[in-house]
Amino acid sequence: MSKAIVIVNPTSGKEEGEKFGPEVKKELEKMYDTVEIKWTKAAGDATQFAQAACRQKVDAIYALGGDGTVNECVNGIAPEPDRPVFSFIPLGTVNDLGRVLDIPMNPKKAIQQLTQRKKKTIDIGKVNDQYFVDIVAIGSIPDAVHEVPIEKKTRWGTLAYVMESVKVLNQDDAYPFVFDLNGEALAEESFLVLVALSNSIAGIQTMIPDAAVDDGYLHLLVVKAETLSQKVNLLPKVFAGKVTEDDNILYRRFKKGQIALAGHSNKELVTNVDGDAGDSLPVTVEVLAGHMDVFVPE
Repeated sequence: MSKAIVIVNPTSGKEEGEKFGPEVKKELEKMYDTVEIKWTKAAGDATQFAQAACRQKVDAIYALGGDGTVNECVNGIAPEPDRPVFSFIPLGTVNDLGRVLDIPMNPKKAIQQLTQRKKKTIDIGKVNDQYFVDIVAIGSIPDAVHEVPIEKKTRWGTLAYVMESVKVLNQDDAYPFVFDLNGEALAEESFLVLVALSNSIAGIQTMIPDAAVDDGYLHLLVVKAETLSQKVNLLPKVFAGKVTEDDNILYRRFKKGQIALAGHSNKELVTNVDGDAGDSLPVTVEVLAGHMDVFVPE
């Protein structure tokens, strides 16, 4: 008998998980003999539910939630030897993975397409012992974004992140980073470092046009711009897909590397992993190519 698990965060997005959970179950019952809903109540629940589903050898795991819920599910699935196909209904603020997989951002449309699906193999990122599907961000902007209260995210969506980011653009908070990327040693002063799995960052799908979620690489962007005018001048290139060509950007693609602060720095800098706080530097990041199968719309 076929079985699917549905992991629902009832507070994601505009608290729509509770509403859409039963609708997803009803649609999936057209394809599976048994469909069970698991409701998250606290951080870490989605990871535990996904891990248990893997060990039960279910046929598929579905999630309803934002980037945090998706990340938790992936952290429950990725370490397991038996990994069911994964899919999700985006309910959060940014939903980068959903965008690159062409999953509709409208939950009702995404639910309607659940039975019109095909399988796709994607890469997964790993930072120390944590897995990610979107981005590792480091610097003053990720610190500011992490402090955005959930009420503001629910009300303003992506605009809430933009507003917080603008506040710190005029600050001079550069950090002395050192990188070892596939054996290449680099050092740069920067206020923002991004390690992405795909072309979509913060909902902007033109950020790294050559990146793809199944290309087998991680993509590093280091912003070297110092003045406010230099930072502002990057914005048109972001939306034109030319930011990696700017002299104030260091761009590399790599498979495994280390990111740290220079030895003389006594600062502590925490990473932001798929929107939530991760480990402090130094960290090791790597790509697990073709590590997970997902369902996407046909």
